[in-house]
Amino acid sequence: HRPIGYDSDTGLNPASSLVTAQTRAPDDGSGVRPLRRHLQRLTSLLPLPTSASGLLIFTQDWRVTRKLTEDIERVEQEFVVDVEGTLIPNGLALLNHGLRFNNYAMPPIKVSWQSEQRLRFAFKVLQPAQIRPMCEAVGLTVLAMKCLRVGRIPLAKLPPGEWRYLAPDERI
Repeated sequence: HRPIGYDSDTGLNPASSLVTAQTRAPDDGSGVRPLRRHLQRLTSLLPLPTSASGLLIFTQDWRVTRKLTEDIERVEQEFVVDVEGTLIPNGLALLNHGLRFNNYAMPPIKVSWQSEQRLRFAFKVLQPAQIRPMCEAVGLTVLAMKCLRVGRIPLAKLPPGEWRYLAPDERI
């Protein structure tokens, strides 16, 4: 669970620095015995904007790398976005299908209201960095973003700054 302010992979404050033996979740039910080599050469393939928090997947496994690069069109990501402002008429329909980003039509995505100030985004091809301009295009200002799920891997109740191994039955 990457807190706000950390870079996804590289930069001045990389999130990989949070992956230590001390920050492993105490209730990690994977059954994996942590080894020092597990914490080296970690790569994050789905970057989060620095202003976002939530699930960030690190791997050394080529199979996971392939899944998150070559098969990303089939992997759904879910975000909750806290917003303020007034939604333009037909704004929710535009968010679901109809906006353009860098002169390209956005793919259909699922956007719904969770509360008066929170939207839920579920998408497959979109990059999380595109959420902010999409919201601005319909009159909303993004206050916070959080990644809740990548494929079938949920963030669940993992506290910020902690991590866990995937359980043997978990697949992206």
